[in-house]
Amino acid sequence: MGWQEALAQQARACRALGSGLTARVCEALTRVIAADQGPVGRRVKAWPGDPRPAADSLPLRLCGALHALVLSEAAPELARAYATGGAADLDREVCQAVQMHGSHILDWIEHAPQTNEVGRSAVLIAGAWFVAGLLPGVRFDLLELGASAGLNLNFPRYSLADEDGFQPTLAGDPGSDLRLRPIWRGSPPPPAALPVGAARGVDLHPLDPARDGFRLMAYVWADQQDRLARLRAALAIAAAHPPQVDRADAADWLEARLAEPAPHGRLVYHTVAAQYFPSATRARIETALNRAGAQVDAARPLAHLAMENDGGDGAGLRLRLWDGTRPRAWDLGRADFHARWIDWRPREN
Repeated sequence: MGWQEALAQQARACRALGSGLTARVCEALTRVIAADQGPVGRRVKAWPGDPRPAADSLPLRLCGALHALVLSEAAPELARAYATGGAADLDREVCQAVQMHGSHILDWIEHAPQTNEVGRSAVLIAGAWFVAGLLPGVRFDLLELGASAGLNLNFPRYSLADEDGFQPTLAGDPGSDLRLRPIWRGSPPPPAALPVGAARGVDLHPLDPARDGFRLMAYVWADQQDRLARLRAALAIAAAHPPQVDRADAADWLEARLAEPAPHGRLVYHTVAAQYFPSATRARIETALNRAGAQVDAARPLAHLAMENDGGDGAGLRLRLWDGTRPRAWDLGRADFHARWIDWRPREN
């Protein structure tokens, strides 16, 4: 796939996920870069890897570079075009940004996009409520794969709205500064406290919330103010409660963590991350989970919660549990990739 089709594919995905502005930015970039003979145009047209959204994500690199200019107030005319939703002459302002801020764009697109979508914590909280209903009173340590900046390691500090309003999550604070309000399809699980111990994550290229918060903001689509507000709140919480994210391969790290003595139960989870792991890494993760699951007992169970792209509408939600008896597994339902909606319909396999 060429760079133009990559941008077209990203535009379609942005519209499907509610960002008309970012879709229009992708379309403007297609026209501007096609005509650009400068360094940005040459770099994009000669991109050495796979520009697709599911590979190198070149469109999101470009969109992130432009949004960074808007957030930093380095391109006021572009910011005004963004403020109108692209109704102004977006092609002209994107073209001007490419010509005037080429070195910034070239530097920015050398880095793979990283988002840390904290809306997905709504799925994690719902999953934690469900696990707590199965194993009341059992304490769990949290282990996140593909944790990015670790903002979703703090999901116990967020609050979630069910059909009756905002509910305590795990620490019991319904008044959290980060309040998640997905649209529920199906009935949400009953709120239940899941005692939590340590929380630790892994990423090949972890970000530091204090150092890299601006980069995370730039990768959020500019017209999705609710996502930006959630991210700002999550970054503020992370400043007070810094998450621990190790730099390592996910399989190496998980094998080492699961080989350690378990003082509590362990909840391994990941949200829209597995698709980026090499197949060998995914296979080793599966082996490590099954090996550890065969050795647990009722006091120290192992749970695996996954929110991943499986080709259906949004992401599939799946839970597996090992507690010293036979392994159990559930399809929990589905969720929008940004958790704007959760279709909660648990069914044990």
